[in-house]
Amino acid sequence: MRSMTETVPAEPLEPAAPPAPGAEQYPALDLANSAIDLPGGHTLDLLRSPADANRWLAERGLAPADAGLREVCAAQLRSLREQIRALIASRVDGHPAPAGALAAVNEAMTRAPATAPLHWDATHGLHRAATHPTTRILEHALATLAADAADLLTGPDAGRLTACGSPPCSRYLLRHGRRQWCSTRCGDRARAARAYARRTGRDA
Repeated sequence: MRSMTETVPAEPLEPAAPPAPGAEQYPALDLANSAIDLPGGHTLDLLRSPADANRWLAERGLAPADAGLREVCAAQLRSLREQIRALIASRVDGHPAPAGALAAVNEAMTRAPATAPLHWDATHGLHRAATHPTTRILEHALATLAADAADLLTGPDAGRLTACGSPPCSRYLLRHGRRQWCSTRCGDRARAARAYARRTGRDA
């Protein structure tokens, strides 16, 4: 018997929605949305395995495709996702920021150098490159995502953060005008729910 909160495997019940508005501008928002709640109590986790986490980072230029992340690294990325989600939720709901989430994001920002160090070799001469083992690659990615979250939460777009208005979707987006949906699919779902409520005399 399936659990009502079962994580969907590699073949989801429905394809993942396109990035929510703002997610292409802010990788931290994209990270926050990388666990997608689906109808029926299912969740599609784009960071479910080390290979999934490596693919997600590589697609955003945050790690080499062959970085070979292990489960401990994927778990750290998923943990940062939850801390960033907690900070976004507190901003959207107007609640105080959770102290644990603040500490975790601040700690992630200090785990890697802000810039790539200088190197020299006979082939390339003097150049800058972040040539680190896997753990250092992950630390650099976490620091970049944490800094991006701080920029999002304190910058001019912070006031546009909102939650998708189509249950059960749990994604966040940057609001454009009166739009409340993270995707066309969620908008269609919400409109269908309102139409059904009108037909049956129930509240939407």
